[in-house]
Amino acid sequence: MNRSILILMSCGVAALAQPAAAQDVGPRVDRLEREMRAVQRKVFPGGAGQMIEPQITAPQTQAAAPGVPATSAIADLTARVSSLESQLSSLTGQIEQNQYQLRQLREAFEAYRKSTDAKLAAGVALPAPVTSDAAPPARDVAAAGDTRDAPPPRINAPAATGGDRAKQVAAIAKPSTGDAGEDAYTYGYRLWQAKLYPEAATALKKMVADYPQHRRASFAQNLLGRAYLDDGKPSLASIAFYDNYKKMPDGERAPDSLLYLGEALVQLKKPADACKVYDELGDVYGDKLTASMKADVAKARLAAKCK
Repeated sequence: MNRSILILMSCGVAALAQPAAAQDVGPRVDRLEREMRAVQRKVFPGGAGQMIEPQITAPQTQAAAPGVPATSAIADLTARVSSLESQLSSLTGQIEQNQYQLRQLREAFEAYRKSTDAKLAAGVALPAPVTSDAAPPARDVAAAGDTRDAPPPRINAPAATGGDRAKQVAAIAKPSTGDAGEDAYTYGYRLWQAKLYPEAATALKKMVADYPQHRRASFAQNLLGRAYLDDGKPSLASIAFYDNYKKMPDGERAPDSLLYLGEALVQLKKPADACKVYDELGDVYGDKLTASMKADVAKARLAAKCK
């Protein structure tokens, strides 16, 4: 009698334990479904919150052979839920890591784009253009409307070295008119005319630095670019021309700097870029260009085959 009562009581305890376990598994399954939907919204933004079946599924397990003892259904369900929780946690970590790496790639690309745009704007990457031995136009003469300092046609001659070069530099007269800025520009111009390009560049840079507000500062900056071009330093020349246009857009030689920059691009076989420069020149300075310069721009556009 007592034994029968014990057996009935143990069966009742087991029956009560299974609903309790089921109650514990239910909330965990609900939470897993919510988290899986959140993960799918991250991975499949266009899924509209629907559960999407995976393309790769785990192989189905073989059914247990008859007669093999099996665990209870509640124990199996609990184990499967625990496994799902572990897999979901791992998947969430992988998604966060991928998003972090994607942000790093975007930041690196943005930094590279900004650096490249800055170099292109400054013309640093431009290779050497082919310079002409023809006489420079009268736009670079020492005084506006005064052609007394216009250089004669250039003659190819070997560069002087050592003592000969020092004598050539010493032979260049430094003007003294009482206008220090004018004198500094004229001296740089005379050095450039004598093909003493490094010395001319030094003098012209100093003039711009010492007298940035002088009307000849724009002349000096433009001629600095010409000196660099003639000395086989096109990268520095590009920077000089670009700075003259950007820093002194109202200067008298800002349009000339754009024209020379366009000519250099044509020589570099970049006619499309040259046409953009000529378009900029016309848009900004169209009503201020002299008849002579308009003719030069027309010839340049024809050479670049601009539309």
